[in-house]
Amino acid sequence: MGSLTPRGAFGRLAPVRGFTLVEILVALAIVAIASGAAWLAWRGGGDAALRREASRFAGAIEYAAQRAQWRHEDLGVSADAGGWRFWRRDRERNAWLPLADDDVLAARRLPDGVRLEAASHAGRQVPADTLLPLRASGRNDPATFVLDADGRRVRVDTDPLNRVVVTTVEP
Repeated sequence: MGSLTPRGAFGRLAPVRGFTLVEILVALAIVAIASGAAWLAWRGGGDAALRREASRFAGAIEYAAQRAQWRHEDLGVSADAGGWRFWRRDRERNAWLPLADDDVLAARRLPDGVRLEAASHAGRQVPADTLLPLRASGRNDPATFVLDADGRRVRVDTDPLNRVVVTTVEP
């Protein structure tokens, strides 16, 4: 009667082929974590994109308010359903001209399905396409902008101290 374990030519145990239980469990854990992360990214993709656009807009407003003070120039921002644009006040012509000399403040188109509107300025509702000023003095009125995508809403609020806050609006 022979041995129950396979032995090589010199009496040593032959190597066992296959995966151990630990290796299989580690592989399953990695697959589970990766699929969970992918599901969260897919499920929260719209919210993340909306907050990213709101943060980009908030940063541009904050930068524009600081630039207006640094350079002693009056700037403005207008928002419409498709994006935003920054303006500079030309005192000689008494007109607002599109700002084109700054990459941060260049006109921005929003992704499809994302809409932007100026909701209020100095505590009052404003009509669409209103130009909201950012004064060289730094004394700016508070304003609220709303980004909307498929019923999800994010607010961008500015205050008189030129601070900008991004807040998710609960439905």
